[in-house]
Amino acid sequence: MSERIDSEKNRVARHGVLELVEHWTIALSGLALLVSGLFQLPIAVRYKINTLPGLAWSGDFFSSLTVHYWASVVFVGVSLFHLAYHGVAGDRGLLPRKGDLKTSIAVIKTFFGKGEEPPFEKYLPEQRLTYLGMAGIIAVLILSGLVKTYKNLYAPDLWFPL
Repeated sequence: MSERIDSEKNRVARHGVLELVEHWTIALSGLALLVSGLFQLPIAVRYKINTLPGLAWSGDFFSSLTVHYWASVVFVGVSLFHLAYHGVAGDRGLLPRKGDLKTSIAVIKTFFGKGEEPPFEKYLPEQRLTYLGMAGIIAVLILSGLVKTYKNLYAPDLWFPL
């Protein structure tokens, strides 16, 4: 989405509703994954978290595992939607460009009074570099989650000693 200027409110709308819903769905499902993943450990019972109103499920391994799996379905689904939607739409604004690291260093120098800040587009070079890092982290989380899920599913061992 291109920027939209709302003169009446003196604001610039950088993102549409779809991008905002996508962002917050990934963020909240990621938070749910973190919390439910921690509840897979015995900390909920040990620290009496399961006695708090609405958190009785946190002390039960299978309940927290169910929450974890549902949050992962949302997380993976919206991540794949992000790739497909923005890939088809041709949104390339957040992809890192040549010179982003050099420009980022120049920006940091301006914080200390060295040089002038270069002109920017919709996304700062730091945001584009961070996007690449976040994409890598999300990919590793999804792949490691798939490996752990496969391990937890019933799969008969067909290995026979000779």
